[in-house]
Amino acid sequence: MENQSEISSSSQKHPEDLEFWEKRSSSFAQHAGKTRYPNEFLKLMRLAPELTVLDMGCGGGALAVPLAGKVKKVTAVDFSPNMLAIVGNICRERNITNIETILGEWDSDWASLGIGKYDIAIASRSLHAEDSAPYIRKLINAARRQVFISSPEGDGPVDAKLLEFAGRKPAARGDYPRIMDVIRSMGIRADISFIDGNQTNRWPTFEAAVEEQKWMFFNMTPQEDEKIRLYLEQNLIQKDGMVQLPYERTCRWAVMCWDIMTG
Repeated sequence: MENQSEISSSSQKHPEDLEFWEKRSSSFAQHAGKTRYPNEFLKLMRLAPELTVLDMGCGGGALAVPLAGKVKKVTAVDFSPNMLAIVGNICRERNITNIETILGEWDSDWASLGIGKYDIAIASRSLHAEDSAPYIRKLINAARRQVFISSPEGDGPVDAKLLEFAGRKPAARGDYPRIMDVIRSMGIRADISFIDGNQTNRWPTFEAAVEEQKWMFFNMTPQEDEKIRLYLEQNLIQKDGMVQLPYERTCRWAVMCWDIMTG
């Protein structure tokens, strides 16, 4: 899933991650859908109507949904039933019939899940394991033509000032150089592009602002909830009928891609 939760070296997720993302699925999907990231990511791809795409860790469909209008079929995989439910609801609302959803995770037996071969395999903001090599190999084995992996530069999409105020450190920091090193160690010459985008800093109400910060806090404590509210009380300003933070937040994503035949 497209997330920033802390990841152990032995697995793509902690057991508690599922409960966290089940609770945060709706707010996170809305957050992800508001950024310019999906459109910019698709611009980097050589898409055609006959292609098939695997979106591993699809989240709420930030990429899968727009991809569906440009390719033959999208297989969207995530370990959160609620995230996949969001994708399914969008498909029904928009009459999208070429997205298949699969409940599964990186450590699953992909063949037993029905994950086969696709023209393009994507891991968009979903690959966080310290040892990413086994998961990159899975993507390569699933792809006929291309592999795309995106990862944050620096703190990623989180608000470092808010996390510091609450006593937290950003969970994801400098992921993309580590992944790029693994790719190079596998003898792959990957291209790299960057997507810059402002993060949401304006909300209609104070409570909406509070709610949208919570996706950044894995296993949030009552004390941290209070810290979020205190930080926003001290920093939010009124402008044009909205509340907003007095600073801009930007997130830079590295998109690494390569052709299977030449990689």
